[in-house]
Amino acid sequence: MFFNTMYNVVDTFYAGLISTQAISALSLSFMIFFTIVGLGYGFSSAITALIGNASGKSKRFLASLYAHKGIFFMQLVAIVLTLIGFLMSPYLFMLLGASGAYMDMALDYINIILAGTIFFMTNFALNAILVSRGDTKSYRNTLIFGFFANLVLNPLFIYGFLFIPAMGIKGIALSTVLIQLINALYLLKKVMETKLVHFEKINYFFPHKKIYKEMISQGIPSSMNMLIMSIGSLILMYFVSLYGVKAVAGYGIGFRVEQIMLLPALGLSSAVLSIVSNNYGAKKYNRVQETVNKALKYGFIIATFGIVFLYIFGKTIVSQFDSDLEVISYGYDYLVVEVLIFYAYVILFICVSTLQGIKKPKMILYIALYRQIIAKYAIAYVLVIWLALEYIYLWMGVLVMIYSAAIFAYFYTMNLLNKYKLPIK
Repeated sequence: MFFNTMYNVVDTFYAGLISTQAISALSLSFMIFFTIVGLGYGFSSAITALIGNASGKSKRFLASLYAHKGIFFMQLVAIVLTLIGFLMSPYLFMLLGASGAYMDMALDYINIILAGTIFFMTNFALNAILVSRGDTKSYRNTLIFGFFANLVLNPLFIYGFLFIPAMGIKGIALSTVLIQLINALYLLKKVMETKLVHFEKINYFFPHKKIYKEMISQGIPSSMNMLIMSIGSLILMYFVSLYGVKAVAGYGIGFRVEQIMLLPALGLSSAVLSIVSNNYGAKKYNRVQETVNKALKYGFIIATFGIVFLYIFGKTIVSQFDSDLEVISYGYDYLVVEVLIFYAYVILFICVSTLQGIKKPKMILYIALYRQIIAKYAIAYVLVIWLALEYIYLWMGVLVMIYSAAIFAYFYTMNLLNKYKLPIK
């Protein structure tokens, strides 16, 4: 995840070397790109949970069917997204104020990304199969490779070399798609080694109504959770912008620093999904609860380290991105409150993975709607517009809101485990 984050930093850096307009074109494409990633993440989690449950029940043939049909299912999703993207992106960009050369540059970038969506989705499916078998290293390898390959391919395609023509912003998109293709070949090789997927009977890949229905019912809540997160970010950005440009800059810097510190907790949630789904399928319910307990314990240790680290070094880190004292102050004010929410994030990440692993994901969507849109908008409106409080109070309100969501998620998950007769230690 760290290298995945840095991959995007590299794209932004090289877009900046082209022009400010190029950076804006990348920003315009964010919502479309995030939709692809969100749906990919949601449906891949569903595939992991279904294969994990089948494997836990020792139903290897069923697990193999989920794997085969999951790959083709994701490719069909990719085709639908590509077609919708080609049709809708010009209107979306126009709505966001793009026109002329600015519009052309945004379309040059997103059209290549859309054409490569099938590789993104295939990789999500292949990684889902590997994670269900406990292999999280292969995907890590592709992300590390992708980061370093992007460092080389971006300037090569942007400026051209020998027989390679200079492509400008198209080169950034082409670099991304080519890396996804290479990673797909590597991940396919690793998946073939699990013996869950083979090409002996091609009909194993063909659509199956019942299995597709399961994948959709399992995947939609998580996919919507990711999409709602992007809407929530836009809502928050609007209210932050009311404090001025420097507040937006400080928030942006603080947010990126915070996300890097949360990456280990996100990795922990992937482990929980894999372990819980397998043990739930095997009806080893005591291990499900033990997994949740240990994950919370390790997550709180990670969170404590992050809190202490950012309280000591937070202001210094923020100052590396901008020397403006007001921007630094806004960034540190964000961090000084936001780090206290780390424990709540850990609870939310682990509960979401647990609900996915026991095939009860519907509440994930409602929790996301509450904390990302309904409560976030209400609290921000009251604090920023109605009461006109200072910037730091916005984050105190966000803290209360996220802890309320985390507490609900925890007790809901524990009660559900108890309801399904999973003994709680």
